[in-house]
Amino acid sequence: MKYSYAPHKIKSLRPLRDGVIVKDMNFDERRTSSGIVLVSDDGKNSGIRPRWAEVYAVGPEQQDITVGQWILIEHGRWTRGVHIEDDTGTYTVRRVDVKDIMLVSDTPVVDDTLSDKVV
Repeated sequence: MKYSYAPHKIKSLRPLRDGVIVKDMNFDERRTSSGIVLVSDDGKNSGIRPRWAEVYAVGPEQQDITVGQWILIEHGRWTRGVHIEDDTGTYTVRRVDVKDIMLVSDTPVVDDTLSDKVV
């Protein structure tokens, strides 16, 4: 991925209170289990859907979610991405609204859902 600026180099990142920071939120094209390619829908009406992301960091008061789990977040309930670089690699991280986390999974989830938004 090409960035318009260099990633911020950090040693650690910890959200406040019960906050959750995620990485690996997918905005690219997707492929259904039957092989149909769904083009990138970011910023389009068809892109209005929940998205899965991996938990990068949690605040000290967060008791329901742990680092490494995957969460499903309601559409638009995340901040713009910030590019960071730490000891393990380069990521785009986002803060999510804790009250808008819909599901939690311990394993990555394949997202082959279609939006029900009428175009």
